Amino acid sequence: MNSSSKRKAITAVVIAAGCLMAGGVVQAADPEVSLVIKEHQFDPTEIKVPANQRVKLNVHNQDSTPEEFESHSLNREKLIPPGGKVVIFVGPLKPGRYDFFGDFNPATAKGVLVAE
Repeated sequence: MNSSSKRKAITAVVIAAGCLMAGGVVQAADPEVSLVIKEHQFDPTEIKVPANQRVKLNVHNQDSTPEEFESHSLNREKLIPPGGKVVIFVGPLKPGRYDFFGDFNPATAKGVLVAE
């Protein structure tokens, strides 16, 4: 292989590596929000998230009874066992307010997700 061919091969490898690295930089992780269920209530009761992005909700049920995360406006329903943790992905969401509640304790387990 002559020196011109070597330079072309090295250039191709450098360009390919640069493209792979740039792809990794562009792909950011989904924003994450933690939500706790304790004494049949959500904490916090209001969550602010960026609009037009998918969001990862990390829900931890600290109660000794199961709870079901329910939201008609988010189109989500997820059973969370006692002491259990679940991940719920929502969005991308348009700016607005999205109510959620605990299906087993709807009088006390209430919250809202605000996309802005």
